[in-house]
Amino acid sequence: MGGVSVSNAGMTTLIANRNYRFFFSASALSNLGDGVGALAFPWLATLLTRDAGLIALVAFATRLPWFLFAIPVGAIVDRRDHRSLMLQADLFRLLISLGVVGLIAAALPFEQVGAGALWALSGLAFLMGCAEVVRDNAAQTMLPSVVTDQQLETANGQLWSIEQVMGSFVGPPLAGVLIALAVPGPFLLNAAVFGLSAWALWMIAVPPRLPEIRPSLWADIKEGWQYLVGHALLFRLAVMLGLMNALTLMALTVLILFSQEVLGLSATGHGILLTAGAAGGVVGGLLGPKLTARLGPQSSLHLALFVVIFPYAVIAVTDSAWLCGLALFLEMVAALTWNIVTVSYRQRSIPPALLGRVNAIYRFFGWGMMPFGALIGGWLVEMATPGLGREMALRLPFALASCGFVGLAIYGIAKLRVQLD
Repeated sequence: MGGVSVSNAGMTTLIANRNYRFFFSASALSNLGDGVGALAFPWLATLLTRDAGLIALVAFATRLPWFLFAIPVGAIVDRRDHRSLMLQADLFRLLISLGVVGLIAAALPFEQVGAGALWALSGLAFLMGCAEVVRDNAAQTMLPSVVTDQQLETANGQLWSIEQVMGSFVGPPLAGVLIALAVPGPFLLNAAVFGLSAWALWMIAVPPRLPEIRPSLWADIKEGWQYLVGHALLFRLAVMLGLMNALTLMALTVLILFSQEVLGLSATGHGILLTAGAAGGVVGGLLGPKLTARLGPQSSLHLALFVVIFPYAVIAVTDSAWLCGLALFLEMVAALTWNIVTVSYRQRSIPPALLGRVNAIYRFFGWGMMPFGALIGGWLVEMATPGLGREMALRLPFALASCGFVGLAIYGIAKLRVQLD
């Protein structure tokens, strides 16, 4: 097995790797589209309704495919060419983006829109999420064939960093500016960037995966499931990730309403707020490999679990956009440290023939709980508003998320005793 050290020579080798450069470029473009959509979809929902429960429906629809399809998609990824799957997913997202533009044209003026438009938006968000399941699983599975084992931490750190730069640092404020100029603007941009991402993937020169005789799809899924459940550490990490993501979505689903109604931010202002989290992601992505090399993977995970307690507690009590931004920054530093350690560990330790399936089942637990966290966040606000008032109801999901992370930190520090390297 390769070590977890990071070197300038390793980074230079990555830059010289033509396939990695195109892979990295495709990831940057795709994540720009994700970042634009991360603001544009919920902001469009707030133009259609002020009901937190209905707005949460859009977030639920976006994440539901991880619960429904992550496992079968993982088995399919192990049977198909990874690059081809990623390319097709990006082209599909191009078409969905144009579909949202058509929905906006049909729904104008928004003052007269009915519930049907919100359901249609949720349906398009669901289809976008389906494509994301395919692309993300194929991308994580493909990376070890693009870089060497010793370069995984560095490559993952760079990829996580560009995901944050484009997905949270550039995408959301850009979407805020575009949506202020013209509501369809962000979705037209997305159509373009997903097309460019597909082109970058097309330029990667790797031998296509040859078809092989395999058992039934169900047998493939069963094999991956047995591997993950039988691997105590991986299974524990998967369930913990699911709980962390559910708590995160419970809070972040209502962040857009909190931003509008408590902080008084515009679409552009909300986009700028999200860039604070992106900055944390960049810092975490760049420093995470070095932190892991210095402290070791186990101590790095323990530190991340401890740090992530505080950001949502701060948001629950503050009226300051600056403090909210600082909290989001801190949360993303911790999240990226966790991701770099655990993703690199999975890529290194899972047998290549099982990687797609086990990754997908891992993300079934890790991401499959996110849609339910989103629904719970919206429902909490609507149920608590009559008794607590609107502002306190909007703060409630953040307070509960912080309490949940306390429990996870206690559990993780007690149970994550196995060295990951």
